[in-house]
Amino acid sequence: MIPWLILKKGFGTLRRSWGCNFFIMLITAGTILQSTALLNGTYFENAIILITENNINGSTGFVTNNLFERPLNALQEFNHIKLFTLYNGGPVDTEHLFFIHRRPDIIEGGTKVCDGTFYGGNFTQAVTAINNNTLTEKDLKIFIGYCGWDAGELEAEVVEGSWEIIEADAALALIK
Repeated sequence: MIPWLILKKGFGTLRRSWGCNFFIMLITAGTILQSTALLNGTYFENAIILITENNINGSTGFVTNNLFERPLNALQEFNHIKLFTLYNGGPVDTEHLFFIHRRPDIIEGGTKVCDGTFYGGNFTQAVTAINNNTLTEKDLKIFIGYCGWDAGELEAEVVEGSWEIIEADAALALIK
């Protein structure tokens, strides 16, 4: 049978109705995904992804456990700052930096992803806080690139078994 994907509060529930199986899941900002063996040999092998947005247009997130080969201060425009780890956030828009953090008291303008985790904001404030040791790598992750899916694409990948939804606090994605 073909499972129907219904976006509804609560995930991982299988319901039987009218002789069909219905898979009910919720992928929202703050959802953490882990790749399965189906993605071995791809960019997403062993990836842990924090979803920062999911709406009718699609989903956006960041691979939180894939180190970039150089630190932030090795990039020409940031050679004046302290050593700070960079991550490969995903294969989309790898010419730009993106970040998640848990310090809205220091970084203005971020978008709340879930309790305690924010996406983006004033990057100048983030850099200043790095330089004066106010922000650590437990407070902030900086990414080159991001992950993006068209509407329904990520949900279909979960149903086919490429991703597992991890029940964890999104703030854990900052320290993984």
